[in-house]
Amino acid sequence: MDTSWGSLPVKLLTPVRQTIKDFGFQNMTPVQAACIPLLLSHKDVAAEAVTGSGKTLAFLVPVIQILRQREEPLKKHDVGALIVSPTRELATQIHEVLQGFLKHSPQLTSMLTVGGSFAGDDVQFYKTNGAHIVVATPGRLEDLLARNTVEGPSLAAGVKAVDVLILDEADRLLDLGFFSTLNTILAYLPKQRRTGLFSATQTTDVISLIRAGLRNPIQVKVKEKEATGDERTPLSLQNYYMVCEEEKKFATLVSLLKAKESEKTMTFFPTCACVEYFTVVLREVLKNTQILSLHGKMKDRRFKVFDQFRSLESGVLLCTDVMCRGVDIPSVDWVIQYDPPSTASAFVHRCGRTARGGNEGSAVVMLLPCETDYVEFIHLNQKVTLHAMEAPADVPDLLKKMRKLQLQDRLVMDKANRAFVSFIQSYAKHECNVILNIKSLNLGRVASSFGLLRMPRMPELKGVTITDFQQVKMDYNAIAYKDKQKEKSRQQKLSTYRETGQWPGMKPFTPKTVSWSDKKDKKAKKKKKIEKKMKKRSHQFTQEELDDLEEDIRMVKKLKKGKIKDKDFDKYFGCEAEAEIEGNSDEKNKLNEK
Repeated sequence: MDTSWGSLPVKLLTPVRQTIKDFGFQNMTPVQAACIPLLLSHKDVAAEAVTGSGKTLAFLVPVIQILRQREEPLKKHDVGALIVSPTRELATQIHEVLQGFLKHSPQLTSMLTVGGSFAGDDVQFYKTNGAHIVVATPGRLEDLLARNTVEGPSLAAGVKAVDVLILDEADRLLDLGFFSTLNTILAYLPKQRRTGLFSATQTTDVISLIRAGLRNPIQVKVKEKEATGDERTPLSLQNYYMVCEEEKKFATLVSLLKAKESEKTMTFFPTCACVEYFTVVLREVLKNTQILSLHGKMKDRRFKVFDQFRSLESGVLLCTDVMCRGVDIPSVDWVIQYDPPSTASAFVHRCGRTARGGNEGSAVVMLLPCETDYVEFIHLNQKVTLHAMEAPADVPDLLKKMRKLQLQDRLVMDKANRAFVSFIQSYAKHECNVILNIKSLNLGRVASSFGLLRMPRMPELKGVTITDFQQVKMDYNAIAYKDKQKEKSRQQKLSTYRETGQWPGMKPFTPKTVSWSDKKDKKAKKKKKIEKKMKKRSHQFTQEELDDLEEDIRMVKKLKKGKIKDKDFDKYFGCEAEAEIEGNSDEKNKLNEK
């Protein structure tokens, strides 16, 4: 297969080929070499390729070419291509790459529409400017399609001209529960179109989507040459695991990040609350390192942080799985997974943030001693081999420092408690709960790694004996917020609580107390009701029927004990006569056959 850009059709103009090279691709990657010709020759494509293999250009190049080659030019409000992506970050990144192509194709326009902004602004933008290529997240796209405006053009009418539909990271679209949304979107689109479906893994749900949205698709599965078996990570990626004690886990992370001070690192945490809390602590501990954080609840700030980290030469980004799919951040040297992700597929996608586009990279997952079976699990489930990496021998004792930060600001204490609670809750719901079982955790040591002042009250800890944890003995109401306005509000509420015994804004707790005599009466009524129902349903047997039944049971018991013969038993139940009749009928049948 020719993988040079010169092998593209002559009609793909020189400016576009130059733009491709501007993105650092001197030659096509295997997924590009396979998919671009197919899409250009009016085929539907379902492509599966490892993360970081260049899937974005594999669909953007044919999209531009198809729209440029149209015999009838698109009108201002005609949407010629629709690209659907699971997250805002990935959609934004695709749109940025698209702008590089559109510099050389001024006749084509584009629009990015994602959640987190006002849908009305997107509607107005489309009315004013139109859009030949729309890059969108599924939820926002469904919303805009449903807005059939009375005055002016609507997107629902514009998509009737769609030539190409691209579903990027299709497995992630389905993981996030967008199956019905995608079906709704497909209903608005013309059936005569080209469709490209790109994913890192093709699950059962993805195959269902292929059947629903593609017409006789050609399936493309790209593996690296030297890969053995069904490897789902690039060969240039080195995968490791590191075993560390519960109470030393965060200190081990700090040691790792210090050792990689001059490199670019992404560190994944299980919850937004964990990202929030550990960002505060790491900024205090690693003052010479640029520490950024990004998670799903940040909304508007996410784009700013994302762009900031992309431009850094070195630094640390603390994030959740919102950053595990598709996003292309240049020169990420290390990916650290503080905990095994909630799903096995997310493990591969997290690792895929490094070693992209043929570059080398490394990834390590931090495991507790009770979690080491996860290494074999990820090998069997995702075909990823993890190599052991020794944990640093000397790690700093950070417990006092973490507790001091909480004592200085109640907000940090709140974040620490929320982080621990959210971690326990996410761990309890883990996909691989046979191996990663909450009962195997030493919760006292885990709480120490979070630097908690005391154990929070939560259902998961009810009835659990906590060991290896020393609570700080003090009046916790004495810990104040650094924010004066927030502290003033808390003091007012605290004063009301001391006077009334009830915290303002909280519903009063009214326990349902029932007397012993009432409980007894209720139980007796319930029993009487059940007996009445059973009496209605039961059959009224006569004494003669009961005697016959008792005699039948007595004969069965005799047969079991060997007190009577089978012949006598059959005779009692009338089976002997039936056997004679059957025997006679068999003899008659034989005679008839003769």
